[in-house]
Amino acid sequence: MCRWIAYRGETTALERYVTEPAHSLISQSIHALESTASVNGDGFGLGWYGTHPEPGLYREIRPAWSDENLRYLCRHLQSKLFFAHVRAATGTAITRANCHPFGCGAWLFMHNGFIGNWSRLRRRVEALIPDELYPARAGTTDSEAIFLAIMGAGMDRPVAAAEKTFATLTDFVNRNTPPDRLRITAALSNGRDLYAFRYAVNDKANTLYYRESGNAIVVVSEPLDDDQKTWVCVPESHVLVALAGERARIVPLFARHQEAAE
Repeated sequence: MCRWIAYRGETTALERYVTEPAHSLISQSIHALESTASVNGDGFGLGWYGTHPEPGLYREIRPAWSDENLRYLCRHLQSKLFFAHVRAATGTAITRANCHPFGCGAWLFMHNGFIGNWSRLRRRVEALIPDELYPARAGTTDSEAIFLAIMGAGMDRPVAAAEKTFATLTDFVNRNTPPDRLRITAALSNGRDLYAFRYAVNDKANTLYYRESGNAIVVVSEPLDDDQKTWVCVPESHVLVALAGERARIVPLFARHQEAAE
């Protein structure tokens, strides 16, 4: 499965978290330690916020370890909030449009996981994308479709929009016999706030960790070093919410629905 990192804090060069650590994203692209796929060589991508309201994007189909551009970009690009992703494709084509992160307006999204039998479920999932957002659908991945479905569910309340989308996807995969699997370990940001979701149905969720120091937070698929005590594991069926100017908190998914039912 894919590996990714998200950073929010003081402006810094991307290399500090993407290429320099002992177990950097480039290292994880060759030898991931907590993934069903140890090699993530089906492209990579960077997304970052600068002086414009919409994020910058750089995506490439070459493996991260073999593209010298990645090291140069990470050394010279500086940002207060950025995403980086290395891809292990789960059935869709290796194209730039299918590489993460994905952008729409001010929002960035990246994902590690899959939706069951995508060829069978694709039409239903894409129907969740509103007509006004469908032109932003540039690729063919389930990940981009999840992102645009969340966007269509209402980004004034991002967690509620994600929960609504996840609930619908859960219904889709459970309609089949036997039920399909669903894994969503994803990051979402508007350039100020950062959200990271860990969720699965009929399967075990992919790993998700974070480390917070001062006003900086790093969210990762797997730790960037061996100092395990400094990394906090996000539990399954939870979302990490890091609002601008606030300490990060871990919130159960669907908690409001459960409280209303009691």
